[in-house]
Amino acid sequence: MIKKFLLDVDGVLTNGQFIYSSEGKNYKIFGAHDADGLKILKHKLDISFITADKKGFDISKRRIEDMGFEVYLCKEPDRKAYIDQNYDYDTLAYMGDGIYDAEIIRLAKLGISPKNARIEARESADYITPSNGGEGAVLDACLYINEFYFGDNP
Repeated sequence: MIKKFLLDVDGVLTNGQFIYSSEGKNYKIFGAHDADGLKILKHKLDISFITADKKGFDISKRRIEDMGFEVYLCKEPDRKAYIDQNYDYDTLAYMGDGIYDAEIIRLAKLGISPKNARIEARESADYITPSNGGEGAVLDACLYINEFYFGDNP
């Protein structure tokens, strides 16, 4: 049974694009519907986020904490080791979109990727969302988990 849901931030909760000005990275674009899906699962699973984006961490942290969740900063090459130490793959749902996510997606009890994820992530996934990252992919994943693991349909 799934107990934890860990999601990558950029390319999953966001559209993966960074908006830079001469001052640096100032903005990220988050989808409008994903928070609804997370609310459905909030009391059923331990949900948290992971990101490697050090320069945009404060932006991600603000959005994720506003939704009531935690986010952890971890470089992509260190991500698998971090998850190995802190999670049990047998009870983990993991959602990611990049090349460094592919192995974790494959090892998780339920591996999920957005429709527009890197091919390595999509090929490793048990479920590919019908929506792109930052455009409802997290909501799609939450609805899938809710229906197939909890038998609920909002």
